Amino acid sequence: MGAGHHHDHTHGANKKTLVISFIIITVFMIVEVIGGILTNSLALLADAGHMLSDSISLLIALIAFILGERAANHAKTYGYKRFEILAAILNGVTLLAVSLFIFYEAIQRLVDPPEVASTGMLVIASIGLAVNILVAFTMLRGGDTKDNLNMRAAFLHVLGDLLGSVGAIAAALLMIFFHWTWADTAASVLVAMLILISGWRVTKDSVHILMEGAPLNVDLNDVVKTIERIEGIRGIHDLHVWSITSGQNALSCHIIVDGNMMVEESQALLRAVEEELREKEIGHVTIQVETDTHPHKDSILCHAEYDIDAGHGHSH
Repeated sequence: MGAGHHHDHTHGANKKTLVISFIIITVFMIVEVIGGILTNSLALLADAGHMLSDSISLLIALIAFILGERAANHAKTYGYKRFEILAAILNGVTLLAVSLFIFYEAIQRLVDPPEVASTGMLVIASIGLAVNILVAFTMLRGGDTKDNLNMRAAFLHVLGDLLGSVGAIAAALLMIFFHWTWADTAASVLVAMLILISGWRVTKDSVHILMEGAPLNVDLNDVVKTIERIEGIRGIHDLHVWSITSGQNALSCHIIVDGNMMVEESQALLRAVEEELREKEIGHVTIQVETDTHPHKDSILCHAEYDIDAGHGHSH
């Protein structure tokens, strides 16, 4: 119950944070687009384009949290929590697309460099930096940007914007004091590289969850050893650990017990396993109890039995 209550509280805090961040980002994005056009600055337009993707990503993340609250039903037995991961992967891909577009525009600028109103660019970029710092602080303080992948993807969009504003300010100062007209393009390329890295990481982590990969915060060998240490368990096989969504890990496995164990004893054993796994950040546990005479090795499905000493599994 404690874990579920904490998740609900965090979920609500994430939604509130996204609403505030969405409003701030969207309003300034409009200002920055106008400023980028008037000053003819690629760094500003790149930052404005990224802010547009931020605005969209924050909205998508917010919708994902709202849809994720829908109750489980016969068609979606785990509910709609995976919408958060779908939103994260969409935002990750958007980050990749934005970075590639900035690279393309930068190449065009190198071929035909335009005049840039550096003073106006400096003013708008400075305001943009203040706005991005405010939004980033709001998300860090009010949202779960560490463990929730959907929230982290949205935060990385904003962080990329913040770096974009820093780059635009640096470029404007270089053009004002040293007349380095290429600084605008260089700043946009640097920001694009940072966005590309962030987008790749978010996309990779999202795909990992969609592919039912083991949660990054769960040590599989440690989980196996924890279960094996419980008195009465003779072995474990068919172990699967995955994430339903960020912060909600699930596990299923078969445990082997003494054939003479009473029903009451096996129930107590299951409760002990669940308690131990809850400490390992695994809240959804499904365990099939088998005796040591159960012919699990002859099953049609491929099972993995875990050798604790070796630290790895082998298939039959």
